[in-house]
Amino acid sequence: MERLRIRGACPHDCPDTCGLVTEVQDGEAVSIRGDPDNPVTRGWLCAKVRPYLNHVYHPDRLMYPLRRVGPKGGGQWQRIRWEEALAEIATRWKTIIAESGPEAILPYFYSGTLGLVQMTVSSTRLWNRLGASRMERTICCAAAFMAVRATLGQIWSPPYSDVLHSKLVLIWGHNPVSTAPHFMPFLRQAQHAGCQVVVIDPHRTQTAAGADWHIAPRPGTDGVLALGVAHVLVSEGMHNEAWLHEHTVGWPLLRQRLADYSPHRAAAITGLPEEDILRLARLYGTQRPALIKIADGINRNRNGGQNVRAICALPALTGQYGVRGGGLAYSTSDYGKWDSEAVNHWRDCPPPGRSINMNRLGAALLGEAQNPPLRALYVFAANPVASSPNAGRIIEGMLRPDLFTVVHELFLTDTADYADIVLPATSQLEQTDLHRGYGTTLLTYNHPAIPPRGECKSNWEVMRLLATALGFEEPWLHQSADEVIAEVLEKSPALRGITLAQLKSEGAASVPLEDATPFADGHFPTPSGKVELFSQKLADKGIDPLPGRFRDDEDDGDGGRTECVNTPAVDREIAEALQLLTPAAHHFVSSSLANQSGLRKNAGTPFIEIHPDDAARRGIHDGDRVVVYNGRGGCRLRAVVTTAVRPGVVVSPKGRWAKLDGGTNVNWTTPDALADMAGQSTFHSNRVWVRRIE
Repeated sequence: MERLRIRGACPHDCPDTCGLVTEVQDGEAVSIRGDPDNPVTRGWLCAKVRPYLNHVYHPDRLMYPLRRVGPKGGGQWQRIRWEEALAEIATRWKTIIAESGPEAILPYFYSGTLGLVQMTVSSTRLWNRLGASRMERTICCAAAFMAVRATLGQIWSPPYSDVLHSKLVLIWGHNPVSTAPHFMPFLRQAQHAGCQVVVIDPHRTQTAAGADWHIAPRPGTDGVLALGVAHVLVSEGMHNEAWLHEHTVGWPLLRQRLADYSPHRAAAITGLPEEDILRLARLYGTQRPALIKIADGINRNRNGGQNVRAICALPALTGQYGVRGGGLAYSTSDYGKWDSEAVNHWRDCPPPGRSINMNRLGAALLGEAQNPPLRALYVFAANPVASSPNAGRIIEGMLRPDLFTVVHELFLTDTADYADIVLPATSQLEQTDLHRGYGTTLLTYNHPAIPPRGECKSNWEVMRLLATALGFEEPWLHQSADEVIAEVLEKSPALRGITLAQLKSEGAASVPLEDATPFADGHFPTPSGKVELFSQKLADKGIDPLPGRFRDDEDDGDGGRTECVNTPAVDREIAEALQLLTPAAHHFVSSSLANQSGLRKNAGTPFIEIHPDDAARRGIHDGDRVVVYNGRGGCRLRAVVTTAVRPGVVVSPKGRWAKLDGGTNVNWTTPDALADMAGQSTFHSNRVWVRRIE
């Protein structure tokens, strides 16, 4: 029988949002590859997604609903019918609503899939109609989003191909080899044409290894480095005074503040040689076009928002916004926006419920959320026990006997282990969706390639079934996935002219733009129409309206030495704190795919990179087993002694499933304190102690 070729989109949390081609024979997917007609994918996929069929056909896939029959976390399950599961969920929720109100129910979700239907609409409509507590989606990029919008008005970014016009690229706190791999061929082509590449990162990543220069500041001091560079630009006359006068608000005030950030002071704070700060400033001030490329890791610390604000100021100082090959490359998230009312249907819903910060899940379950306390948790497209901060507290909260938890998943994850009911979810090859990239401006339609396996159901299908079980009859809660897509396309002004029929036929379409280079017309969609170096919006929120006011409380007390009363007694000299960074893994997408045996083998055993000087002081040798701990918890890892990290810093990639790797992972140590803007997570503001296991 002839193979069918079905076009789709990668659903995972990556800016590339690759096009896929799945070959199907006799109802079974037999191969998957990148879509050669997609201008980003260009026929190849990353190391994570190439073996995607192992994910779809994994022997541990959940195939039918389960009910817990033993203690929470005990791993004892009973197969039940979907009708039973839905009836029990609806009955329990109705009782909770009658006794405590709908805000006692919390949906918890994130980017297990990035689709319009299976993420965006599935995380809004039913919960809005129910009046449940709203979840603040702040774990990844909230501070950077607030900072960029406050400064530039919208989060716009040039196409990857624009780097071919750059003479200098600063890749700042970003490792695109692992997290935006389809940018790399364009960057390599630019390098071959003479473009210089500088990577600024405390860790010598794979991207840094291929750069012309790697600079390793202390973690979280990126804003100080940016202002130190700005100080040199101004003091040596490399800034563009005329552009600043015409296109910015607050330049005289920022200029005064820059006086506090001499290269000498910036060097002392960042841990860099003063000569490096001078060299970087002179390089950036004399090469044009110069592009600064950042990603979300840079904002996951206590000063995340102000760090991004400071970096945003640099292209303004040199007048490089609106210049092809220059400016800032971060995200295309504000291009082609969905219409909010079409997504949410707020007009048809009760007033919005209270909001709960997702980074504080453990605290919320353990009493921080009051009036009413949380009594029900519904988790989908997320694995918070593995991926969210202060995981031990999350488990403690999920073990509450009075908490009713439902998890909708493909596998029995670390989080699903603590559920009362587990529902089986579809993979991307089994569901319909529409994807809008956040590194590109493509809309890509995902055709289901195979029927749902077993009794698996998509996120949106379960939302429709729950709406029926709860007695909600509104038509917009019962639309098919294609009907949802058609409605949102029709009602979104930024997407006018793009139709469902076109997407289903052609596979993808570009969001219509007047100019692919952001701000090419010199206008910025801020209240002033200019770059707002001084932001009144931030001032109105009680946030310093200028870049340059940084907090020095780089970890909350829960990670401090005084709180480590339950950790082994060790010599004070050995118990020096190190700063733990938990960047993206090369082979997993957060915790997605981290149970795939081939990818786990490629990633190796869970490890922590430590500088030789720090290792020697602790008697640690390469390959030793070590315990990494603080007052929140700890995990056991393999030591990799390397100069790829600077002294005082240790690095261990995120994403491991605790149940597969010793019972805990790095998120048993990470803080659930919040950053300076938007309730952002602070994963990288994390002090730990490292000890060799005898």
